[in-house]
Amino acid sequence: MKPGNHTFSVSEFVLLGLSEHQEQQPLLFGIFLSMYLITVVGNITISLAIVSDPHLHTPMYFFLAHFSLTDLGLSSTTVPRMLVNIQAHRHTITYAGCLSQIYFFLCFLLAVMAYDRYVAVCHPLHYTAIMRDELCVILVAGCWLAACAQALLHTLLLDQLTFCAGTVIPHFCDLAVVLKSSCSDTSLNELLILTEGGLIFTLPLGGILGSYIHMAAIILKVRSFARIFKALSTCGSHLFVVFLYYGTIAGVYYFPSSGNSKVKDIVASLMYMVVTPMLNPFIYSLRNKDVKHALQKFFRTMGNPSYC
Repeated sequence: MKPGNHTFSVSEFVLLGLSEHQEQQPLLFGIFLSMYLITVVGNITISLAIVSDPHLHTPMYFFLAHFSLTDLGLSSTTVPRMLVNIQAHRHTITYAGCLSQIYFFLCFLLAVMAYDRYVAVCHPLHYTAIMRDELCVILVAGCWLAACAQALLHTLLLDQLTFCAGTVIPHFCDLAVVLKSSCSDTSLNELLILTEGGLIFTLPLGGILGSYIHMAAIILKVRSFARIFKALSTCGSHLFVVFLYYGTIAGVYYFPSSGNSKVKDIVASLMYMVVTPMLNPFIYSLRNKDVKHALQKFFRTMGNPSYC
């Protein structure tokens, strides 16, 4: 690469998009606009229902409200830019916009939610005493600070890299893809992903798995079908979200496809950035009677302000 082709102040990247066929663009625009609207409406509605219903002012739903806001932020940093590019036929993203997409990482909140379920199942008599309001606030604040610090560290290191003029990014602007597009040495960034990023990925996952293994051991000792069913109904939604989230993020960052095939990377990125935030409100509400009751009450209130 010639020195004249390098720049230290890239203003924007070129995105190839999901399809090069122009006739497919209106269909893609309609699909992703619908998915984004469902994501926004679903996550905002869940959050408002939790805030408006005193019966949901518990640690479990406090964490769920923050999780919904994080999902909303993750989707809002990626899908609107993609929709603009599809509509304008100009597949670019600004350098600042690209860096902003790195800031939403959900591992910490998932681990905190697993701890909350662990206390509820294994120590039900002491749940209120353990999961105090102060502790919940500290845990959520810690999640946001840790996620921002982790993302800021990667962003600052990424800002030190050199990029070629007209840098092309295959589909979405995520950390792994941007590193592959750099013209400079990315060994430090890659080392950070494997060490610090790996710890942040595996430690919460280890805590989640440890919590559920302990819960399973205690539940099986009781040998009560009713308690097993209650535990599954309480924890099943969270387990499914954990599987969905960790599976897609691992596909993007730790098990990327070969250079000759990008289909797997595109599917994993779509699942992580678009599909998962859209599904989470449904996962947490369809089999949760408390959330469904709160949603019904919320919609009645919206339709009839005088309803009490």
